[in-house]
Amino acid sequence: MKIYLLFACLFFSMGLIAQENSLKIALLKYGGGGDWYANPTSLKNLVSYCNTTLNCNINAQIATVEVGSSEIFNYPFVHMTGHGNVIFSESDSKNLEMYLLSGGFLHIDDNYGLDTYIRREMKKVFPDKDFEELPINHPIYNQKFKFVNGLPKIHEHDKKPAQAFGIYHNNKLICLYTYESDLGDGWEDKEVHNDSNEIRQKALQMGANIIQFVFTLK
Repeated sequence: MKIYLLFACLFFSMGLIAQENSLKIALLKYGGGGDWYANPTSLKNLVSYCNTTLNCNINAQIATVEVGSSEIFNYPFVHMTGHGNVIFSESDSKNLEMYLLSGGFLHIDDNYGLDTYIRREMKKVFPDKDFEELPINHPIYNQKFKFVNGLPKIHEHDKKPAQAFGIYHNNKLICLYTYESDLGDGWEDKEVHNDSNEIRQKALQMGANIIQFVFTLK
């Protein structure tokens, strides 16, 4: 898995990945009753945007993978969202830990109401690690697009500032948690939330930065 990811990152940065070997990303399915399937149009729109603006080659077919499945190791980037409860079983937690420590990347995007549950469950995965807030000069804000003020605010929710948190292993970011921003809503088809073009562009640009960071710098 580590070897595959190293080569994938190299080829991504050079723009040399052939269509049949395109990078693949997935949506994470989890237990607990939360709506892991929220924002059904978001990832396809983000992939389309990244393929156009970053000149990369991400497969347009978005897979769904369960936390405890071996299939997760086929996807170097996995996205998680939802509004409600999350429960990782012991085997789920061990599998996700192995996935992240072997080179995978998890992006958790709070769609509102996820915070309490995901913080609790990620402690099952990494009991000795805490979410650390990313500084505004973090490289993830300085990829193709520049975000001098850090994570953009896409939806108001509780009118708290948007924040990005990370979990690190050997000084490398392996899990990104975007909170009080709701990037996924901004990635959705325009008619879903009727966000302005400016808001949608900010969300897509930040998403593109995340993708570019994961496959080049992580």
